[in-house]
Amino acid sequence: MKKPIIGITMGSVDSPKTGAKHVKHVLNRDYVDRITEAGAATVLLPPGTDAQAVLPLLDGILITGGNDLDSAAWGEPIHPEADLEDPRRAALEHELLDHADPRMPVFGICYGCQLLNVHYGGSLTQHLPDVVGDDKHRGDPMQEYNVDPDSKLGMVVGNAAQGRSSHHQAVRDIAPGLRVVARHADGTVEAVETDDRRWILGVQWHPERSETETSAKLFESFIAAAKRYQEEKAACGTW
Repeated sequence: MKKPIIGITMGSVDSPKTGAKHVKHVLNRDYVDRITEAGAATVLLPPGTDAQAVLPLLDGILITGGNDLDSAAWGEPIHPEADLEDPRRAALEHELLDHADPRMPVFGICYGCQLLNVHYGGSLTQHLPDVVGDDKHRGDPMQEYNVDPDSKLGMVVGNAAQGRSSHHQAVRDIAPGLRVVARHADGTVEAVETDDRRWILGVQWHPERSETETSAKLFESFIAAAKRYQEEKAACGTW
């Protein structure tokens, strides 16, 4: 059996010289490194990719970290602290989720966790300091999170996880079909997953750059799910 193929979504940055918006596609290499180390191949998916054309090639989707989602998606004005992502990026990610085989595993990291919740009908806290009273979730500190041991995440990492934190937004109202499976001590939602058998997981921290045992286990579990999906496709003749 060939290696499973993971589609990795990318962000965009503005020109430092002209200020022109979203002129360069970017991706931190840690995402690719962790996926390849776990035994999969990668396809990079910049904003503007034809989602339905590439989905048949994929065995899993990784929605990476990034800037902020447009709060119009859940009916709120934009917070002054928001730094919005390229809208074409979220459009691609929503289309991927709309048209992907329901059996395909999806892993969302930071922005990706938030995107999953918004996609399925939830909302976000736009600026955590307004709620928790400080800005400790930004700056890449190593944090510890309490994990529901009865969750699918708990089956992978146990009742606690550690990771680097770099965000000022987080899940607020949980989407139908998702459940909260990890929190910070201050109550911030740190992980969500589907409440059915599918491997769809979002974590608010950054396991791709957190050198912890739980981080490695997350990528291993994701790629194991992609391999199972690949085998199901082959058995059903859906290639």
